Amino acid sequence: MSANTPTALGTDTMPAWTQHRYGEADAVRRETVDVPAPGRGEVLLRLRATGLNNGDIRVMRGEPLLVRLAFVLHRPRQPVRGMDAAATVVAIGDGVTGVSVGDEVVCELPAGGGLAAYALAPASRLVSRPGALAPGVAAALPVAGGTAWQALARGDAASGHRVLVIGASGGVGTFVVQLAALRGAEVWALCGERSRAVVGGLGAARTFDYHRVQPGAPELEDGTFDVVVDIAGTAPLRVLQRLARDGGRVVLVSGEGGRVLGPIGRIMRAALLSIGSRRPLRPLAATAKPEVLSELVALAAAGSLRPVIEQTFVFGDAPAALAHVAAGHVVGKVVVTAG
Repeated sequence: MSANTPTALGTDTMPAWTQHRYGEADAVRRETVDVPAPGRGEVLLRLRATGLNNGDIRVMRGEPLLVRLAFVLHRPRQPVRGMDAAATVVAIGDGVTGVSVGDEVVCELPAGGGLAAYALAPASRLVSRPGALAPGVAAALPVAGGTAWQALARGDAASGHRVLVIGASGGVGTFVVQLAALRGAEVWALCGERSRAVVGGLGAARTFDYHRVQPGAPELEDGTFDVVVDIAGTAPLRVLQRLARDGGRVVLVSGEGGRVLGPIGRIMRAALLSIGSRRPLRPLAATAKPEVLSELVALAAAGSLRPVIEQTFVFGDAPAALAHVAAGHVVGKVVVTAG
């Protein structure tokens, strides 16, 4: 088998769910496309499962419009959605060491490509998937789990600390709750009423229905949280800032905004409010960190971290999976399997 020749797989083509215009899930079509060949430093993966994220929906829609400047004006540069991948290595490009054909791996694909039979990935991003960790579970980890880890990366979620998670029932939120609780923090969480039992089961000491309790409500006393992780992105920044104690901080994982600039205005206001403040507002720009994913994989394989998977779709139903995520209010993650 040639290290980087797709014909060694027995096929030059593959099915892929592609989009050639921005839009909703109905813009995604199943097509037969060429199997890509890995370049230097890359591997070719056979997808076992793909986790979907809100980021996939933003790119699918091309919103905010600022996103289009990073891609292409009328369509995504990468036509296939899906950044989270659990897969098997089937071909290796030049310069790749420490990886073998047949290895079972987990990774974050740089720009998408997961809703296809095969995808390319930088070898440097691969993390070994242990046999104890099912592909569908592993595929829920990279983006949401990595974002949650980085939101708590400064060690301010520890024994004796209190953490408030706003928007605790989504993919990132369910991981933040678990990681903070694993580190010994007392976790308070805002989520939908139907999700309170789930979030409580993940380790939250107190949960609140966000329809009834919002930042600024008397149930959430000002100055009592070591870290506030805001995933919902709608609360006034000054209100969030008051919730943190002196020396604490607010992490902005997401943010609402206009159709053109999205959360840019909110990020700029956060920077201004943080000047000289003992309660800084810190927008989070999470990046792919294989060393973090390796920690998440180990925790999940040991049973210490449990990805919440609301629904699993088969490959043929990928547009329905995208539409489900796009509709909002997913509890945990949505995964698409190759079977």
